[in-house]
Amino acid sequence: MSGHSKFANIKHKKEKNDAAKGKIFTIIGREIAVAVKEGGPDPANNFKLAQVIAKAKSNNMPNDTIERGIKKAAGEDGNVNYEYVTYEGYGPNGIAIIVDALTDNKNRTAANVRSAFTKGSGNIGTPGCVSYMFDKKGQIFIDKEECDLDADSMMMAALDAGADDVKEDEDSFEILTDPDELEKVREALEAQGIKMVSADVNMIPQNYVELTDSDAIKQLNRTLDLLDEDDDVQAVYHNWAETDE
Repeated sequence: MSGHSKFANIKHKKEKNDAAKGKIFTIIGREIAVAVKEGGPDPANNFKLAQVIAKAKSNNMPNDTIERGIKKAAGEDGNVNYEYVTYEGYGPNGIAIIVDALTDNKNRTAANVRSAFTKGSGNIGTPGCVSYMFDKKGQIFIDKEECDLDADSMMMAALDAGADDVKEDEDSFEILTDPDELEKVREALEAQGIKMVSADVNMIPQNYVELTDSDAIKQLNRTLDLLDEDDDVQAVYHNWAETDE
């Protein structure tokens, strides 16, 4: 059950992103629009929409904002059509990076992502060039400070809910699931009163790479910051073993 969960880094990113809730809500709003247009406005009959709503609530998005987004998409208010695109490439010292974006202008997004890589001394590669280094998993993080369960009880609760594995470090529990089982596991744990820091389908590195060169770290951080600032970018995955600063 022991393992390297990366919870400290995710918690750090969450705290950093809390200062930019506007971007988070923009990202989720786009995901709601796509989910509604693909499967309709009823989350009971639209699994993808149900997942996005759960994500919205975990990010403290107000219910009326969620409902307005659904109604707007259902009414086809506006003619903006978003599509998902993924970019893969390398940062300094060969750090593998995957960028997921949701955009209404692929040319704009491609140019911005390419610029972010270049400014950090990296480069975009071909599709599949780094994704083989990652596993697509449902990933749930639970802060131990917010949880009354011990390790054995958490393991039992997660496995009974349908999880594949549970990892533990001094701060957190990390629950891994099949991507298609994430919502079921999340609902089962939530029904038991277990609070989650996050519950998302993520690309998880099979191995992490350490950087010791300060210039390489600065360059990589520049790329990651530029990507984080881009409203089209939904998620960025990498295999850098970040250290707390």
